Amino acid sequence: METAAHVYIVEDDDAVRDSLQMMLESIGWKVLAFATADLFLTDYTELMAGCIVLDIRMPGMNGMELQRKLNEKNSILPIIFVTGHGDVPMAVDAMQHGAFDFVQKPYREQELLEKISQAMELDKENRSSLLQKQQIMENMQELTPREQDVMRLMIEGKANKVIASDLNISKRTVEIHRARVMEKLNANSLAHMVRMCMVVEDQLPVTDG
Repeated sequence: METAAHVYIVEDDDAVRDSLQMMLESIGWKVLAFATADLFLTDYTELMAGCIVLDIRMPGMNGMELQRKLNEKNSILPIIFVTGHGDVPMAVDAMQHGAFDFVQKPYREQELLEKISQAMELDKENRSSLLQKQQIMENMQELTPREQDVMRLMIEGKANKVIASDLNISKRTVEIHRARVMEKLNANSLAHMVRMCMVVEDQLPVTDG
C-alpha cells in the first residue's frame, strides 16, 4: 500500500527546517522532516509518494550524494534542491542527474510553493502511469527490436558510448533510440522507465545473450 503523498524536507538547519514544515502544513500538505540525508535514506521506501525538498550542502552525506543513492534505488520522487548562491553549478549538475528543479536561498515562499505543487503533480502522474500495467505493455510493443535492445542496456545503467559499443552502432544512433524509447513509453526520467519495466518484468520478452 503506497503511503500518502508527503513533502519530505531534508535540511540540517533546525530553524529553516521547522519554519518550512510549519508553512507547508499550514496550507494543508503532509510533511515529514529530516535533519540529515542519512536519516531520510534510512526511512526511504519505494512506496513513498510526493516530493523531496533537499538542501544541497549538509554535514555528512550532502544533497547530491543522497540524490545519487536514490537514483541507484530507482526512486521517482521529484527532488527540489535548495541552494546557496555559490551552489548553482552543483544544482545544474543535479538537474542533469534528474532533479526536478532548484531554488536559491533566500527563496521567495511563493516560488518554492509553486515548484512543490508542480513536483507533487508530476509524482502523482508518474505513479498513476505505473498502475497502468496493460498500457505499459502496449507501449513496449511499439518498440522496435533495436529500441528494445537499447532499453535493456539503459536498464542496466550503461552509458550511451557503452551501449553503442555493445550494439556496434554510433553514439548518435543510441541517443536517437534512447529518446524514442522514452517517448514511446511516456517516461519522464530513466528511473521512471526502469520502474515501468519492473512493473511488467514477468511479461518482458526474453532474448539470448
